[in-house]
Amino acid sequence: MASELKNLSVFSTDHLPDISHRQFAIVVAEWNAEVTEALFSGAYQTLINYGAKVENIVRGNVPGSFELSLGAQWFAQRTEIDAVIALGCVIQGETKHNDYINHAVAQGLTNVGLQTGKPVIFGVLTPNNQQQALDRAGGVHGNKGDEAAMTAIKMLGLQQQVYSL
Repeated sequence: MASELKNLSVFSTDHLPDISHRQFAIVVAEWNAEVTEALFSGAYQTLINYGAKVENIVRGNVPGSFELSLGAQWFAQRTEIDAVIALGCVIQGETKHNDYINHAVAQGLTNVGLQTGKPVIFGVLTPNNQQQALDRAGGVHGNKGDEAAMTAIKMLGLQQQVYSL
């Protein structure tokens, strides 16, 4: 479903795992900071609201979205980190740079998750313009940061289910 038809901050909270003992890394791109700071606030607050402890959330900044994959890998390689949330924003603009960056970041984050066996969440906005980004970073369409944090929580729940079989 297109995010214009969905509020990113509305999701099912049925059967969520206890995350009070889980450790999260949130990697935030500094490029488009107005947007990424709002994404971070949403992700952080969602983790807290659903049971994460402040001391179990660590933040790392990277210059831009392209660097999210390596930043996520460094955190995911740490044994104490249970899940990584990568937050960024690549606006379409007048060139095709976003096509290359978005594809590389999506593939990179996927690879980190597969290599480490940990949830590595793609919380990168790919809007056509600044207003669409703001609409998805706490605006009329909710906050992609909220959705990314909830995705991390739910993936930890699935991991717990699979490994307890």
